Amino acid sequence: MQRIDDDRADAWFHALSDRTRRDILRRVLRREESVSSLARNYPMSLTAVQKHVVVLERAGLLTRRRHGRESLARGAAGTLRTASAMLTELEQS
Repeated sequence: MQRIDDDRADAWFHALSDRTRRDILRRVLRREESVSSLARNYPMSLTAVQKHVVVLERAGLLTRRRHGRESLARGAAGTLRTASAMLTELEQS
């Protein structure tokens, strides 16, 4: 089980190590947003933003769903709570 937890933590912290990904996560925790509307907030291509979204999704920090032609992203607050609990446990060790 420790290996699985370590792999999950590695994915979380890799995803959160980038300021653009942290900003994307803040936005989609407030409300579900299309990836194309997210992209308008950054000085990069839609493809670059999509790659950031994929990293966050693989880490379990957001979920995506299709709605017609749009890809909608929503933050996964439960995963953040789990990561926070893990950090608290580490701090108390």
